[in-house]
Amino acid sequence: MAANKAPLPLEGVTVISLEQAIAAPLCTRQLAEQGARVVKVERLGTGDFARDYDTRVKGLSSHFVWVNRSKESLALNLKTAEGQEILHQLLADADVFVQNLAPGATARMGLSFSELSAQYTSLIVCDVSGYGEGGPYRNKKAYDLLIQSESGFLSVTGTPGTGGMAKAGCSVADIAAGMYASNAILSALLLRGRTGEGSHIDVSLLESLVEWMGYPMYYSFDGAQPPPRAGASHSTIYPYGPFPVGDGKTVMLGLQNDREWRVFCERVLERSELAGDARFSDNARRSANRDQLGALIGTIFSEMTLDEVLTRLDEAGIANASVNDMSQVWQHPQLAARDRWLEVATPVGPVPALKAPGLWFPEAVSAVPYLGEHSSLILEQLGYSRDKIDQLKSAGVI
Repeated sequence: MAANKAPLPLEGVTVISLEQAIAAPLCTRQLAEQGARVVKVERLGTGDFARDYDTRVKGLSSHFVWVNRSKESLALNLKTAEGQEILHQLLADADVFVQNLAPGATARMGLSFSELSAQYTSLIVCDVSGYGEGGPYRNKKAYDLLIQSESGFLSVTGTPGTGGMAKAGCSVADIAAGMYASNAILSALLLRGRTGEGSHIDVSLLESLVEWMGYPMYYSFDGAQPPPRAGASHSTIYPYGPFPVGDGKTVMLGLQNDREWRVFCERVLERSELAGDARFSDNARRSANRDQLGALIGTIFSEMTLDEVLTRLDEAGIANASVNDMSQVWQHPQLAARDRWLEVATPVGPVPALKAPGLWFPEAVSAVPYLGEHSSLILEQLGYSRDKIDQLKSAGVI
């Protein structure tokens, strides 16, 4: 007798999403790969504009491939009455509705929480926006870099001096909001299991990234100076950052306390007298005198290869890392040893993808859809005949 198939955490949950860009698509991909059915409703003809950000993945957009696997794509013209009717038919049987359209767009379509909850009392509605409902910024458009700026993230990221600000190399505000939205939806599903009622979730990119700014905000609490921009080094802990070595490569290392500093001096630098140097006797002094200390470390490391430095660091129990580029991450030995890669189908053939961290359910992972790939199937499931589906296509509804 065949073993019973193990249930997925969100099996039986249906998510309808009017999503674009990164935040909401990342949220719903998390839900999809825990077993939820996610129907991605896209603009007829053009779809999610993230499809056209670039063509780096065999002609597909790198952003889109990353956050849109494991979903169904429904191309729908919501400016038509028939399109609206189809959407409401889906919402009638849905558990969750997610949207991150421009501020006010869904409300103008009659898709606000107040209107939807009156019709579908158990529906969970998750709105993701730049600044959230209410407040003076409620109608402002917001993209990831703008939120990095508004949240103060740029003020503590980059190199010292005027013009030294640097954006993060990935969409940190979008990622933060997407993950908080996903977590909130899971909580709302649990709550609905107790009350039978849906919830309204209002996630803003600003609040999501400001939450991540807790350390620099408290560091500058009550008018104190904020942490300085320090490039790839830690702004207030030293030595903690990149150091060049003799063969032209770079090592990343980090010390967290005075005990590690003493070990570092004795076993890595082989200069035990530095541990008692008054200039470097605690972290505050090491950070204040980082230029002098960095020069000393650089002089010693200049006589060594990267492998020699890494060996000393590992033997001394000092945390360290290689400074990898993207090609090296694709080939990372730790990811390979832990079997963290899988292949995902796309409209242009299979591509590698990282298995989701934590609990992972391979049977929930499916292809990156092409625009409107599932439109006919979804309408058939709603009871539409083939002739009616053809009529809707001819009329520019799907």
